Amino acid sequence: MKARQPLKQRTYLARLQLILLVVGPGIIAANADNDAGGILGYSQAGVQYGYRLLWILALSTISLGVCQEIGARMGAVTGKGLADLIREEYGVKISLFAMVVLLIANFATTVSEFAGITAAIEMFAPAAARFVVLPVAAFAVWWLLTRGSYKRVEKVLIYASFIYLAYIGSALLAHPAWPRVFLRLAWPGHIAWNHAYVFMIINVVGTTITPWGQFYIQSTVRDKGIRPDQYSITRADVLFGAFFTNFIAFFIIVVCGATLHQVYLAHPNQVNLNDAGAMAKSLVPLAGRAAGILFALGLFNASLFGAMTVPVSTAYAITESLGWESSLGLRAREAPLFTGVLTFLLGGGALTVLLLSNNVNALGWLIILPNIVGGVLLPIILVLTLMLVNNRRLMGAFTNSRIYNVIAWTTVAVLILLALAATYGAFAG
Repeated sequence: MKARQPLKQRTYLARLQLILLVVGPGIIAANADNDAGGILGYSQAGVQYGYRLLWILALSTISLGVCQEIGARMGAVTGKGLADLIREEYGVKISLFAMVVLLIANFATTVSEFAGITAAIEMFAPAAARFVVLPVAAFAVWWLLTRGSYKRVEKVLIYASFIYLAYIGSALLAHPAWPRVFLRLAWPGHIAWNHAYVFMIINVVGTTITPWGQFYIQSTVRDKGIRPDQYSITRADVLFGAFFTNFIAFFIIVVCGATLHQVYLAHPNQVNLNDAGAMAKSLVPLAGRAAGILFALGLFNASLFGAMTVPVSTAYAITESLGWESSLGLRAREAPLFTGVLTFLLGGGALTVLLLSNNVNALGWLIILPNIVGGVLLPIILVLTLMLVNNRRLMGAFTNSRIYNVIAWTTVAVLILLALAATYGAFAG
């Protein structure tokens, strides 16, 4: 007869099983922010400003954690996605407007993911390899998302999250001046507030906190069936994810600040700011081939990661806003619009990159454009989110605390001011 486990051991095992059951959405949603556009945005910050934008990461980590926790909490309490709630509470017109803008921004983001894959593989293979790799990557992602269950997709994404650690190795091989790094993390030093600097702040913030990330986190919590009584574990998952994503971003800025920043200051034309793959190649003579390979490996993983999560978040948002069926694992006949949005974004994104494959500057702008569009669109999404989460009829006892509202509304106000400053700077020349 099999001996029974002690009560304490059974309790620990049950708790571990619950943690493994609930963990996932927070880590994945936050890591997805470090996609191809994120890698390029952080790289540009390091190349152009060295360590002087690290302070932004310290502040944005708090804002990211709060914003994503709000979305996860709404998903657990209401059992609905963000687009669902926007449609129900504010009507179809506002919902459709938000979805059209989101679709445009996320198409550009999906293009940027495939452009990132192209940039990464050219570190290891000839340029012609993209005509094989991109169609294969697009089909593989499409097959996984349309044929795999949520659990299977989540498992793949969690494993892929570990590959982001490559950026830590790349930064360590660059041998940065760590005392100066941590000084700039705490204090930016002298700041020349001009259009370029504001533009770069929006770029960094726009890739850290994204509109599609807010839709993704809430829909996946709903899709996973997380209940309010399980939410304490999800909350820890979300907050750890926010820390981890900016922890990786920190090392991306550091490796570029320690190597390519000095080259950029002396010879600006020698650094291609629009091509993360070219930056990886430029690291080789400065920090060694291993550092360049690790950087390119991280870029490939981040791009593939984003190519899975961005189309899914878009499909969730659009189908929810129209009241259609939406879930991973459903076949095309069961969720035609959900599958159709995935197919459009993945096929159109890969095809656009293949058509523009010889125009590096155009691809570079397509990679960075979603960060800027996201930085401008994000305040709208956050205002709607904050109005929803503070609605006691929807959230009951789970509305925002005062400190959460202060942080979230301050984030919205700062984003609006930055967007207005960048717009003014652009028109003022």
